[in-house]
Amino acid sequence: MDLPGSGKGTITKQVGEKLGLINIDTGATFRAVTLAMLKQNIKATETEKIEELLENISIELRKEENEQKVFLNGEDVSLQIREKPVNDFVSKVSTLKIVRDKLLKLQRKIAEGKNVIMEGRDIGTTVFPNANVKIYLDATPEERARRRVLQNNEKGIKTTYEEVLENVKTRDKIDSSREIAPLKKAEDAIYIDSTNMSILEVVEKICKIIEEHRKEEKD
Repeated sequence: MDLPGSGKGTITKQVGEKLGLINIDTGATFRAVTLAMLKQNIKATETEKIEELLENISIELRKEENEQKVFLNGEDVSLQIREKPVNDFVSKVSTLKIVRDKLLKLQRKIAEGKNVIMEGRDIGTTVFPNANVKIYLDATPEERARRRVLQNNEKGIKTTYEEVLENVKTRDKIDSSREIAPLKKAEDAIYIDSTNMSILEVVEKICKIIEEHRKEEKD
């Protein structure tokens, strides 16, 4: 599942719980690398420093107290990776081939041998092009920004609607036009516009799609 603020984080979690699937947020891995670069003041153009960082970095996704936690080199950075400095830099980092190659291996390793529901911007096109079910979850930029502000407020992260909306639009433009793994709908993905749908409605729709696919596989 794809676009930020389309509700994919909450939705994949609930679908995973209902259908017994492991929820994996690949976007969190890019955010963790971005945070690591910020901590070391590494610019996107400093390839050698990025390569050295990637050789020594440790990123873990753990489920604790029914929440997915992100650990960077043993430190819980679940909140830090959602803050403005990371938001402003993550799209630029995600265009770097060296970063994408490293994280592609990590993302596939995390999912290996498991029944997973995975969220991210290039899951159906790059990470798992042969996935059994692909969902392209969308919503208007305005609605996605509104949802992200609410999420940030719940987590104690201070942001304004205007800055989040600008970030959403900028990131869409960067991710859609990048040369490596651009954001786009896979040809065989099922498109869902969640703008005017509740979380429950989207969860039920996706669960129905997955259950129908499971039934077809058994027949």
